[in-house]
Amino acid sequence: MRVLLTTWGSRGDVEPLAGLAVALRDLGAQVVVCAPPDEDFAALTARVGVPLVPLGPSVRSVVAGEKPPTAEDAFRLAAELVAARFDVLTSAAEGCDALLATGLLPVGARDVAERLGIRYVFACFHIFGLPSRHFAPGVRPGTPSPDGETDLEVLWEQDAQRVNALYGEALNSHRAAIGLPPVANVRDHVFTDRPWLAADPALCPSEGMTNLDLVRTGAWTLPDDRPLPEGLDEFLDAGEPPVYVGFGSMAAYAPEGIARTAIEVSRAHGRRVVLAGGWAGLTAIDDADDCFVVGEVNQQALFRRVAAVVHHGGAGTTTTAARAGAPQVVVPRIADQPYWAGRVAELGIGAAHHDLAPTPDSLSAVLGTALGPEVRARARALAGEIRVDGAAEAAELLFDAVGGRR
Repeated sequence: MRVLLTTWGSRGDVEPLAGLAVALRDLGAQVVVCAPPDEDFAALTARVGVPLVPLGPSVRSVVAGEKPPTAEDAFRLAAELVAARFDVLTSAAEGCDALLATGLLPVGARDVAERLGIRYVFACFHIFGLPSRHFAPGVRPGTPSPDGETDLEVLWEQDAQRVNALYGEALNSHRAAIGLPPVANVRDHVFTDRPWLAADPALCPSEGMTNLDLVRTGAWTLPDDRPLPEGLDEFLDAGEPPVYVGFGSMAAYAPEGIARTAIEVSRAHGRRVVLAGGWAGLTAIDDADDCFVVGEVNQQALFRRVAAVVHHGGAGTTTTAARAGAPQVVVPRIADQPYWAGRVAELGIGAAHHDLAPTPDSLSAVLGTALGPEVRARARALAGEIRVDGAAEAAELLFDAVGGRR
């Protein structure tokens, strides 16, 4: 069996596909990943020996400016990505039995699969964004819903209209060019009636939360046995467990001055710091030996040795920290991150800082909560409930869906 996995998004969108690719390959499949051309992602897929076909612009070029992208930027990117998918995926999916798409709404992927007559699967890493009778849609570029509108059915219909405004013209012009009829509801067309949810059930319960018939697996985790960077083992062994601070791919979205605030607050709590530079370019604030700066690092190994993880609330970081039994402080910025912050707080495995501008006092309060013995005990207890077989289960399901032979 030959499978094409595709996404466009941050590392949290690419790494799960690498995990699924490894699980598929273990069953005998040939796998190609089609993803943004960022160097980080090419190195990630190369590490596991999976070919990467570049798709669209690099993510870093879009999000790493001084300011977050504007609505006008989003409309330009939407049309660019639709065109890229019709072009790149049509070639990359030739001879494949299935095309699985995820990440930023993958408009065009289902249409390429339809044109080639192969199985299409849409997968997501959280329930945020799936039509629901229990919560409102998130913010998208375009005309906002009227102030005071609370009817969820109306709000989700308006969400579909915003998706149509973003993608409809580009999608239907490309469909017409390959002889396919127009699509009236782009969002629901992409989702299908049975999307796959690749999230841990303990962290992301979904029963009754969406109107769609979800196919559940656990999170798609890529096992990581890489050693920690030179000097980090010695730093960790030299004192009490430190606080990890990192904002991943947030770049322009990271809170202003967060490195200084987090380091000073951690010190006030008697903790050293491991600071992840990431795309936000976080750096140490002085030459003191109680702060160790890392780049790309094995979080699975590191998080088992820290006192708490301060992060932005991406699905991958949240799951990795939960699996390691590390208390969390989530400072959400965009998209699904407020959802994960809420879940961390509800589960008692950490604390959420929903204010977009952390101050020393506000961050100190939530870090103090996360460092408490009750939260530590709850985080360690929940760690034993986090599934580790999500990618293997999804690989089995995909083989069964296309009648593949193992």
